[in-house]
Amino acid sequence: MSGWELVGVVFGFTYLVLAIRQNIWCWLAAALSELIFVGVMFDAQLYMESGLRIFYLIMAAYGWYNWHFGDEGRLPVTRWRFRQHAIAIASIGVLLLISGSLLSRYTDAVFPYWDSLTTWSAMFATWLVARKVLENWYYWLVIDAVSVWLYVERSLMFIAALYLVYLIMIVFGYFAWKRSMYEGSATTAGSAA
Repeated sequence: MSGWELVGVVFGFTYLVLAIRQNIWCWLAAALSELIFVGVMFDAQLYMESGLRIFYLIMAAYGWYNWHFGDEGRLPVTRWRFRQHAIAIASIGVLLLISGSLLSRYTDAVFPYWDSLTTWSAMFATWLVARKVLENWYYWLVIDAVSVWLYVERSLMFIAALYLVYLIMIVFGYFAWKRSMYEGSATTAGSAA
């Protein structure tokens, strides 16, 4: 699978570069990457990750739609309140305990709790990206750090390398989106005056 893994990595890298630039074509690159990664993850016995990739496919369509039609074709970057994040993190914790327990009891999944943690967290963080919520980058920092370890353990070295690059790119993504958010609010304030 390493040939397919490498092709998926190229599309995955393309996705993040375009997402940082808030280019709508990031969602096509994401869809192509995830089509490939469904099989790669299933083959590595990371079943939650495999299911996550199907969710990513759905979110690629949602993200494209939301970025294209949201706020008249220009969806602004926004922030969430602490309470919203606290509820989200608690929900992720409950879901990971349930799915981790089920996977460890009824499947041959490796690292069922870690697999569940990255999966549920990534589902939420992807939704934040599609909604252009700035804090998505914080979640990705944690998710991708854990994912690097998970992929190395399953000998998915190309994907692990991609996620190492993601860890660096997250910093650039955060500051690019933050700058965009403040430029958007300055433009809005200037046009209101």
